[in-house]
Amino acid sequence: MATTSAANAARPIRRIVCLDDAQGKSLAVSDAPLPEVHVDPVRPGFESTRIWVTDRTPSRMKAGGGPITETLGLPHTIEPPPGGSLCRMVTFPPDDSWSGRVSARDVQSYFESMGSPQAYAGKAGAPHPYMQRTRTLDFCLVIEGEITLVLDTAEVHLQAGDTVVQRGTRHAWSNRSGKPCLVAFSSHDGAW
Repeated sequence: MATTSAANAARPIRRIVCLDDAQGKSLAVSDAPLPEVHVDPVRPGFESTRIWVTDRTPSRMKAGGGPITETLGLPHTIEPPPGGSLCRMVTFPPDDSWSGRVSARDVQSYFESMGSPQAYAGKAGAPHPYMQRTRTLDFCLVIEGEITLVLDTAEVHLQAGDTVVQRGTRHAWSNRSGKPCLVAFSSHDGAW
């Protein structure tokens, strides 16, 4: 897994961070492209951009180190920290751009580089090489494009505007269209 700057990303994700000042007035304290984008070298066009991560629920509204350091001090992973939450945007390239050229070791390396090796749920005969399972409650929103949610017993075709509530199940995302698909994920620590 490699990291690239927002300037090198195919489509930089803009993040505005808002909070209240000492007088209780709301303001935007940051408005910029996100600085950290993770890519998967064996899937050209794959990008995972972290929007925000918290290390507890309820989240602190005013961080002692400032509003931005709360997110940048924690690792970029697939899963939130214990008791925390994670918001990220992921661009999935068309499967045709990488399918058949990715080994099980490549996929395992992706999960390791994302700090979530235990999320890898691939096995012989799996319906998709990037099968994963996390102990999280995920709210997923297809922003643009189309994608197929691959489950053990079914596949669900999704288009822009469709949503998924993922409750710790084994799954993968398969882009069978000819264009990239952008999905927003809001992940929350869960329990089995």
